[in-house]
Amino acid sequence: METTEQVLKGKVALVAGATRGAGRAMAVELGRAGAVVYATGRTTRERRSEVNRPETIEETAELVTAAGGTGIAVPVDHLVPEQVAALVERIDREQGRLDILVNDVWGGDHLLKFGQKAWEADLRDGLRMIRLSIDAHAITSHCALPLLIRRPGGLLVEITDGTEEANTAHYRELFFLDLAKYGPIRMAWSLSHELREYGGTAVCLSPGFLRSEEMLDHFGVREENWRDAVAKEPHFAIAESPVFVARALVALAADPDRQRWSGKSVFSGDLAKVYGFTDVDGSRPDVAGYFEEVVHGGRAASAEDYR
Repeated sequence: METTEQVLKGKVALVAGATRGAGRAMAVELGRAGAVVYATGRTTRERRSEVNRPETIEETAELVTAAGGTGIAVPVDHLVPEQVAALVERIDREQGRLDILVNDVWGGDHLLKFGQKAWEADLRDGLRMIRLSIDAHAITSHCALPLLIRRPGGLLVEITDGTEEANTAHYRELFFLDLAKYGPIRMAWSLSHELREYGGTAVCLSPGFLRSEEMLDHFGVREENWRDAVAKEPHFAIAESPVFVARALVALAADPDRQRWSGKSVFSGDLAKVYGFTDVDGSRPDVAGYFEEVVHGGRAASAEDYR
């Protein structure tokens, strides 16, 4: 299922953390499906966030509109409740509804320092990671869910790195990162119970090995020649573009029976098997299967066997 029809026309979405990576791609694909998309983040054409990358929310909004939707960029620090409350009030004033809430805020990769025990890590950096991944998501849900539940059928999608199964089976080798990435999984589970009586759905969605702008820069490649990085990192052969998880989101949002996923955590590849969408190259990368069976399980197979 590639989005060729505007299956979400008339729907209003908020993608919190839409500056780059999966957040930008999800905003664009929601727009391609016809939605009005509020794209938030801290990096604008006038000011960069602590992440210090060039991508901006204005660019994201323009891409949403170019794809066929309506993109609206709003600078928001989702750790500031007053800014989030003002954002929700604006959405209510301008649209009178909110159908899809995507909590994708992160921006903590620059704080990662592997090889340190919990007591050796910089406490300020560790707590900052937790605030970015847990506090920001909780604040956004607190402010936005009253508008989401106004109409039955609202969809909340928490974005993280890894599913419940993956994150409990394998330690992430950094205490604060482990906490930060597990938080959204539990939030989706908890909120699935609270949204049920309103006909709402809460799902935790994870990309696989994501070819984000930052990851491509790390390997010194571009999307057009990303496979050149496999020589440096063989497991990068299973990498997926941000469009893959974005198509997973649209498939969920367009599914009238999406409540079957409520409370669960899934990889984009898990949903691809059900909904039939592909990545931009026509493949369906199965990162969970590849890492469990090949990387951790020792099976003699290549990444191409899992695409």
